[in-house]
Formats: sequence, structure tokens, C-alpha cells
Amino acid sequence: MSGAAVTRRLPAVTVVVPAYNAASELADCLASLERTLPPNASVLVCDDASPQPAVAAVAQRFCARYPRSRYVRREHNLGFVGNVNRAFAESAPDDVVLLNSDTVTTIGWLERLRAAAAGERVATVTPWSNNAEICSFPVFCENNPEPDDPERLAAAAARLAPEYPPLPTGVGFCMYMRRDALEALGDFDAATFGRGYGEENDFCLRAAGHGWRNLLCDDAYVVHRGGASFGPAGLGPGGENLRRLTARYPGYNALVAGFIMADPLRPLRHRLAQCLEATEPPRPQLDLFD
Repeated sequence: MSGAAVTRRLPAVTVVVPAYNAASELADCLASLERTLPPNASVLVCDDASPQPAVAAVAQRFCARYPRSRYVRREHNLGFVGNVNRAFAESAPDDVVLLNSDTVTTIGWLERLRAAAAGERVATVTPWSNNAEICSFPVFCENNPEPDDPERLAAAAARLAPEYPPLPTGVGFCMYMRRDALEALGDFDAATFGRGYGEENDFCLRAAGHGWRNLLCDDAYVVHRGGASFGPAGLGPGGENLRRLTARYPGYNALVAGFIMADPLRPLRHRLAQCLEATEPPRPQLDLFD
């Protein structure tokens, strides 16, 4: 059965944007949402007690322009996991897109994620990005430069028939999460993963263990700059949280390594690259007689 088959009514969606400092990146992210969101989508900007006052100003200006939006500032810093878990509750009963504040969205991104999530027992959906680990394009598992024209890349992806291939884990920079999966599985594990890193992998592995699926939305693209909001707060991959993740899932490293070695997304990256090349804008011709 095709991964594109829709088996449920498309739900309401709230885009959750966790914010901590990095006001300039947040402004770019919210400007892209204002430009690309369908009119029925909601936005929740949850500020984890940023010490920079510019964050509140940026969020409040956006909320004044975009009617289906809310800005919430935490009374004290909860850490990424605590802030997001609170936002999951505040956005109920909607499905959620967890969107880092250092992203830039493209036209049609949310509609395509939502369509990919409509399949049977889909827990999470992640789009292509320049910086998205196993969902990176054009080079797999690398932090690629931001494309000069993200909309052209997104348009190329949208022209291709989506396959929605399975992933061992979603990637949290931009991850669609079904509300029924959250209700069945619970939210992020703050007791184990503390202030952040590893929590989305744990959620996705928990989902897979209960028969849910994590998919790539191979007809959507979102720019991810990386590290602007939470890197300065001392959060980073690996370390103690990776040890806790692998203690809970002893096969995790082998699962991801096997996926990387097999690279089942290679044909999809190749066809996207071909489509993008076919739509290369014409180069100006030099007049040798000027």
C-alpha cells in the first residue's frame, strides 16, 4: 500500500516554536511562518525565560500580525524538554509540529508534512533539510550550507511523488508529531533526558516499539541553521544523554549505523538532485561582442 494513502481526517495543527535567546534567528523563523503557513494553522511561541528582552519583542510583534498565534513566557527556565512538554499540553488537542527557532520554512511545507502524517499509525514526520543528520540534503549526515534559493529546492521536492520512507528516528529540528501518538506514548522523558538532547530519539524508538512509524516527508524542505538557540545554553549531543539512550535501547547505535551504511534514502536524494538540476535557472549569456 502506498505511503501516501490517507486513512484519517486531517486534524488541526499547532506549530510549537521553543525559544531561548537568538532573537534574530527567531525573527527569521517567524517571518517564514507568516509567509508559508496555511490560514488554519496555529502557532505557539514558548519562551523559556530568555534573558534577552528582544525575544519577547520579536514574538509579540509576530503575534500582533498573525491572529492564530500565542506567545507564552515561562516564569523560570525549564530547559528544552520541560518547555516543550508544557507546550504539548498547551496545544492540545491539536497535532504538533516541533519547530526549532533557527529554521526557515518554505511554501507548502506544513501541508505536505500533514499529508505524510495521515497514514496508518504514523507517529512522527521529518522533512528534508540542509542540516538534519539522516534527513540532510544534498550530502547525507552532514551539515550542508543553506541553499541560495530554498524555495526552488522546496518546489523541486514538491514536484516528485512522495514515498514517505521509514526512518529509525525522526529529527527534532522540525518534527510533526501526531496527537494520538502523544496520547498513546506520553511526552518527552524529562526525568531521563533532563534539559535536552536524546528526548526525540527516545520518543521515536518508543513509538516504533509500540507499532508506530517515523517517516521522512520527501516532498518537503525546511532550512535548519543549527545551534543558534540551545547550543549556547550548554546543551549538546552525546555525553551522558547518549549513554542513557543506549542503556535504554542497547541496539540503538547498531540501528542507526545500519541505516547509514545501507543509506536507503540515496535514490530519493538522487532524484531530488536531478529534479533540482532540471529546474536550474538559465544563466545569462555573455555577449562576446560588447
